[in-house]
Amino acid sequence: MSEEKKDLKKCSGKKNIMFAYGFIQLGSSFVSAIALAAIAVGFCSVKKESKLFNKCVSEIVEDVGTYSEAVRYCNGGN
Repeated sequence: MSEEKKDLKKCSGKKNIMFAYGFIQLGSSFVSAIALAAIAVGFCSVKKESKLFNKCVSEIVEDVGTYSEAVRYCNGGN
């Protein structure tokens, strides 16, 4: 009878450790999901900026005629 109680106490400690491990795994998965969502939102702004840059280059190419001058102008050059 006393051996069974000792086995139960040993098992309950392992159960708590496994619960903590599962909770930590779930928390880290949640943090990873949030980080991936933040990266995806960042790509949306890069896409928008890229469209504006391409539009600038195409407008300047019509006026100046060379792509190198247009890219330099759109990057902030004079």
